Amino acid sequence: MLAHHDKGDRPLAPGLYLVATPIGNLEDITLRALRVLRQADRIACEDTRQTQKLLNHFEIHTPTVSYHMHNEGSRTEELIAELKTGARIAVVSDAGTPGIADPGGQIVAAALAAGVDVFPIPGANAAISGLIASGLSTERFTFHSFLPAKAGQRKTALEDLVRGEVTHVFYEAPHRILDTLADIDAVFGPEQYIVIARELTKLHEEFLRGTVADLRSQLATRASVRGEIVLMLAPTSIESTSEDKKDKKTTLAAEISAMMKSEGISEMDALKRVARERGIGKSEAYRELQREQNRRR
Repeated sequence: MLAHHDKGDRPLAPGLYLVATPIGNLEDITLRALRVLRQADRIACEDTRQTQKLLNHFEIHTPTVSYHMHNEGSRTEELIAELKTGARIAVVSDAGTPGIADPGGQIVAAALAAGVDVFPIPGANAAISGLIASGLSTERFTFHSFLPAKAGQRKTALEDLVRGEVTHVFYEAPHRILDTLADIDAVFGPEQYIVIARELTKLHEEFLRGTVADLRSQLATRASVRGEIVLMLAPTSIESTSEDKKDKKTTLAAEISAMMKSEGISEMDALKRVARERGIGKSEAYRELQREQNRRR
């Protein structure tokens, strides 16, 4: 029955089709995706040159048009006008699923607002592929796309991660991975368990699993790190009883002061570290410090 439903000669309904394309291995294109790309009136691509390689490989001759972050606004208007007249338009990114760390979200919102049907055509996705083979919990996870490129902002983003039974999934650029691992080490400690998935579905696919300290030293010995990277971690929550917290609250300022003296670090860095060790937020620790200082005045 399934084969009957997906016969190649069945006409394609009008609407917007979000078509996932391979992230490396060309065998990861689905039969349905190929049919949609063949039958669409136009294919809107993040990079027409990149998509053309895929289309040439499968001998698909559908006209293409560029649709990327720099022309998303103007191109969306143009494509919505066509969709309103009953066009069938496929959207693809360079690799993977449109709208996931790639263009696509804007045209979907505009299509729905215009009463146009939107059809997801599922397929390859690096975040999900990395997650299911990571060995980390898949029950609850958060996808963050890319971490900030600037060191300070990246550290803040890591400090704000939810701890406990949740896996965090990031994309990372190969030239930044060592700096990011250094920040994870600083925020969560060298024993934090992480998983790195590199070059997923490609010839040199690689999974690295271990403590951040281990993976830092492994990658540091390489002449260079290449390829697309999915980075995953599940920061553990630090449990402490309410009685412990009461005791600790009275010594928070003293603990910060001692850490500043012994390690020669700033008050803010000491505060962040004490907050981490107690399993409380940075802002909560800061408020508590202020309350202690006010009580002493």
